[in-house]
Amino acid sequence: MRLLATCWSAALCPRSTSSAGAHHSWSLQVHSIFHLGASTPTLRCACRHWTRGLRPLAAAALSLCFASLGAAQASPSLLTLEAALEMAQARSEALQAQDAATRAAREMAVSAGRLPDPVLRLSMSNLPIEGPMRYSLTGERMTMRSVEVMQTFTGSEKRQARSVRYEREAEAALSMRSMQKARLLTQTARAWFDRHFQERMLTLLQRQREESVRVREAVESAYRGGRNSQADVLAAHAATARIDDRLHEVRVEFSNAKALLQRWVGDAASQPLGMPPRITWSRLAEIQLSREIDQHPDIAVMNARERVALAEADVAGEEKNADWSWSLMYSKRGSQFGDMVSLGVSIPLQWDQARKQNRELAARLERVEQVRSEREEVRRERLFDAQRLLANWRSNLTRLEDYDKALIPLATERVQATEAAFRGGKAPLAAVLDAQRLVIDTQLERLRIEKQTAAWWAELEYLIPQDSVVQFTAPSQSNQPAPEQKP
Repeated sequence: MRLLATCWSAALCPRSTSSAGAHHSWSLQVHSIFHLGASTPTLRCACRHWTRGLRPLAAAALSLCFASLGAAQASPSLLTLEAALEMAQARSEALQAQDAATRAAREMAVSAGRLPDPVLRLSMSNLPIEGPMRYSLTGERMTMRSVEVMQTFTGSEKRQARSVRYEREAEAALSMRSMQKARLLTQTARAWFDRHFQERMLTLLQRQREESVRVREAVESAYRGGRNSQADVLAAHAATARIDDRLHEVRVEFSNAKALLQRWVGDAASQPLGMPPRITWSRLAEIQLSREIDQHPDIAVMNARERVALAEADVAGEEKNADWSWSLMYSKRGSQFGDMVSLGVSIPLQWDQARKQNRELAARLERVEQVRSEREEVRRERLFDAQRLLANWRSNLTRLEDYDKALIPLATERVQATEAAFRGGKAPLAAVLDAQRLVIDTQLERLRIEKQTAAWWAELEYLIPQDSVVQFTAPSQSNQPAPEQKP
């Protein structure tokens, strides 16, 4: 019997934490009991009595395991910051728009590298409208029905310059996507932190309200017993009312924070949030900003704009080389007259390049200088913004340490001391309520500072995304125009 009790105790306490593991361990223990029972008559009789009692207990254990498994599956998943960022990127229409702009520019690069379409011209010349042969197609020797084909031959260098220009526009679209992605990550992270800290503020105020209600009830009880005055009762009610007023404000801010997060991640904003990341460390704090700031998405956009301007200047330079057009015409006359063939060439006369083509090229080059100057201004501004963010973030981390080590402990000790003095009749109730209000204000202020610190951390963390440096390549061979000899 001792062996049976030991086996049943082990069967009721499986080592595996999963439901499947628990059922498997239970079946093994019961099987070992029956195996032992089959070996001796005494144990066999005891096992028959035990199995009658095991059946309802086993059914209850199985039901409890399945219920726990269903509850675990029904519980909502936590929305971590990483999951929120991934959802925001998947839902972003702005990123998809930039992808479409990139594809459009690359398609145009292929098109720009091709020759212009040939021109087919059908004509009828010298049709008489008077005299005995009017409207006759064959009676007059000068009447001709013509078919003409004309082709403009653009130089390979010019077509390549036009193709490269669109490739640079594709790179600019990729840079714009990187910039919008950085802003998307920053705004989503700030919205996630906003909801996180509004929840903490709401929980803190609700807990403080419960404590205020207990104090109010104790004061009312003492007032009924003649130990407190009516002024103390009114002061206790006023303290609770002030907390209620703050609760109304925090609930509205929590709703707004939840709506803002929903704007980025959709319906997943209603899920409970996961643990926040560590905001006491940032990548930018470990690098040299003056050197790494060139990888800022805004500066990358300006670099891409400079490359586009340079490509447009190259196109303007190639426009100084005129495009020649060749034509071949076959003319059909009457049967008594011979047919004719005509061959022609058209050459634009750039007789005023100094005032037209050269001026256009000079304008494009000045555009390049404009973009370079604007980029330098943007670089200086973004460097200052990053330095300011780092300084504010580090300052707030120091302030949070001060709150944790000094301000909050001192405020808590003041409440304890004031309550002890109040119980000893050495301090009024108003002093206790003021001390409690100071604790609430101190804790809320710490949450506000931590919330602002998290917002600055988000801006620093996603200010320069790790994939912001886009590797640009030359157009592929399929996009390059085939070299041709200018006629």
